Formats: sequence, C-alpha cells, structure tokens
Amino acid sequence: MASRTTHPVLDTRSLNRATLARQLLLSRAEMSAADAVGHLLGLQAQNVKPPYYQLHARLAGFRPAELAGLMESREVVRMVTMRSTIHTHTAHDALTLRPLVQPARDREVNYFRKGLVGVDLERLADLARAFVESEPRTMGEIREELLKHWPDADPQSLAVAARCRLPLVQVTPRGVWGRSGQVRLTTVETWLGQPAGAAQPVDDVVLRYLAAFGPASVKDMQVWAGLTRLREAFERLRPGLAVFRDENGVELFDLPDAPRPDAQTPSPPRFLPEFDNLLLSHADRTRVVAPEIKGRTWTGNQAHCTLLVDGFVAGLWKAEDGGVVTVELFGEVSAARKEEIVAEGELMISAMGGSESEPGPGRGSVRFGPIRR
Repeated sequence: MASRTTHPVLDTRSLNRATLARQLLLSRAEMSAADAVGHLLGLQAQNVKPPYYQLHARLAGFRPAELAGLMESREVVRMVTMRSTIHTHTAHDALTLRPLVQPARDREVNYFRKGLVGVDLERLADLARAFVESEPRTMGEIREELLKHWPDADPQSLAVAARCRLPLVQVTPRGVWGRSGQVRLTTVETWLGQPAGAAQPVDDVVLRYLAAFGPASVKDMQVWAGLTRLREAFERLRPGLAVFRDENGVELFDLPDAPRPDAQTPSPPRFLPEFDNLLLSHADRTRVVAPEIKGRTWTGNQAHCTLLVDGFVAGLWKAEDGGVVTVELFGEVSAARKEEIVAEGELMISAMGGSESEPGPGRGSVRFGPIRR
C-alpha cells in the first residue's frame, strides 16, 4: 500500500466544492426527481417536507408535484434504512438497500433486549408481517397487536423490534406534498408488489456513495450508512480509485473521473431543509460546517433549516406565516451576498410556498433577523 504522504492533499475548500458538485448544489441540475433521488442514494426524510426542499435546492425547475407524483405512483417510498432513519428512496433502492443495512437493524434490536425477555423475534416478525400486510397499520396498532402475544414485554421494545426486523414503508398519503396523513405501515414487498431483492453489492454502494458524497474516507461512509467494517470493500476497489488525503492526513477515496472543481469556483446561496444529507453523511463535517459554528444548527434534538453561503453553513432560516422567510446569519456578509440570499429565498418561496400553512406556490419576502426557535 502506498504511503499516505504520496497522495495529493485536498484542502477544506477543495473538499467543499467537490462535495457540492456531487450533491448538485454548485448549480441546479437538469435531472428528473427520480434520477436525483437515485443519484443521491435517497433523501433524509424524518419529516415530510425536507425531501421536497432538498430537490428544490438541487434541480432546475423542480416543483413539489413531481416528487408527490412519484410517491403516489410508488416509484419512490419512505422507509427506515441508513442510520435507522427514514429516507425517501427509489423503489429499487428500497428493495435492495434495506437488505444491505439489515445487520445494523438486527444489532439495534439488541439494545432493547431487556424489554423483550421471552419474546421469540422470528415469531414476532412473522406475526407483525401478517398483521401489516393484511392492511397498513399504525405503529400503535402494531404495538397493541404484539402485546396480545407478549403482554409482559415492554411495548416500545416490541415496536422497535417490528420496525427493525421488517422493511416497513410509510404508505401514502403520508409524504405527499400538500396532503396529510397518519403514519401507516406495511412491508415494502406488499406496497411495491414485488419481492425484496438481494442486497446491493457493497462494492457497488461504495462507488455510488463516492459519486454522491466523495471524496470520502472509509469512516465517512460508515457514518452515512450506519455500518461498520467497510475497509475491506475500499481496499478491493483501491486499484480503480483516486486516493487523496485531507489536511489532517486522513485518507480519502474518490472516483477517478468525478468532478473536483477548483476551490475558488463560485457557490451560490442555497436554502437547505432540516436533516439535509449534506450535513449528515461524513464523519468529518468541516467540509461544510466550520468548527466555530458546530452545534449551532441544532436545538436539543431538533435540527434547523440551514443556509449555505459560499458553500458553507452560514446561518439558519425558517418559513414564517404570511409567506415570510426569516434568515438568521451567523456573521456579517456583504450587501451583494445579501442580495443573492434574498433572490434565492424568493425563488424558493415562489416554487415551494412561504409558510407551513400554505404549502403551494406562493408569494412572500425574505427578512434578516433571529428565527423563532
């Protein structure tokens, strides 16, 4: 193995621009929503609206109805995959990425073993599968059904076991823009009308991860996937990869022909929703979040919507009633930058609507000041 000192060094700005290019954030891509969801290996989706805002920040001419249509036609689905969090995935990835991360979901159940004494997990999975495949059920209904069989078990542990052991999807209208609906669950196989595929080969997923998030270290991908022991896959692929190191000497891998723009490439402002994958998919997040603002994008366990200026997180934003978007900057920016931020915010309001109560296309304004937490 070559010494790491022989690898070219990528400074923070170079990593930033490379990552933004992969994430379709340097310039909006002429790409369909379905293709973008696939390229990005899914969209973080703990809440309903973030996937729509993620695509607005990345795609030219995107409108919420496009992703909503994909949800309703079952070409994309919402389910638990990486890091045990809900993602919006293409149907193909839903069927094949969940098996890849299933070992991590099985380990997650072990944290709840105290509440599952005497519970046969195989029988639990069989019972829960039959229950949700007969018709979509709420998690409360699943919990109550399982309590009939194990009345002494911890109810929350039973629910976690069912969620981890089964590939459950949230059925529509949940997740559809402009509509509401309680979370109801069935298996991905039932919802899509086809059996789950074999897990995507880990080597293939490494290459896809690098295409969307690279250059990246082994640890970066492990954080993104919520998996361990990925070093072997990177070593198998090493001969065909470009290898760099960051300013701390950490080895980074990349696709040889992937875009790595000049560090001074202009990066326009972008409004990102809470839980955007850009901020959650690397072990070292300084390529996007400067050390001095670490922790400022969260309050407790609640993530805030973030604003990128010159490619880095520079503030927070929030859609208020009346079509007003409030921007709270972490530091001073030039008047010209403020004009760019306002223009980008107005574009978002026009396409997405400016308030939680009015989710359709709208009119509004951008103001600067503290956001309401």
